[in-house]
Amino acid sequence: MQNQVQISFHGLDHSDAVETNIRERVAKLDKLFDRITACRVVVESEHQSHSHLNPTHKPFHVSVKLSLPGDQLFVKNDKKDHDHDDVNIAVRDVFTTMERRLKDYVRRRWYDARHRAESEVI
Repeated sequence: MQNQVQISFHGLDHSDAVETNIRERVAKLDKLFDRITACRVVVESEHQSHSHLNPTHKPFHVSVKLSLPGDQLFVKNDKKDHDHDDVNIAVRDVFTTMERRLKDYVRRRWYDARHRAESEVI
């Protein structure tokens, strides 16, 4: 990766274990596409007052933004669809989605480059 990873925690204390988990997952993305220029990850927890069903339930939400040459990819756990009680599961799910999107991006980029090259030959 050309720049450092930025990791922010909102509504919860910083966790070295969660940060290590995130950095390992970002390194895996970097192996898929080594031209990532920046990565920003935000881990947040809702305030207890926002959870109506269980006052001790504090779901975690994670967002990842990758900056690529001429493009950006963004993934965020949708609060309506996913209420993660475990921060590591929230991290896993958002990075699984980002990995799929990055693979699609790389595939499209390769396909476009190949077809441009073929059209120049003809």
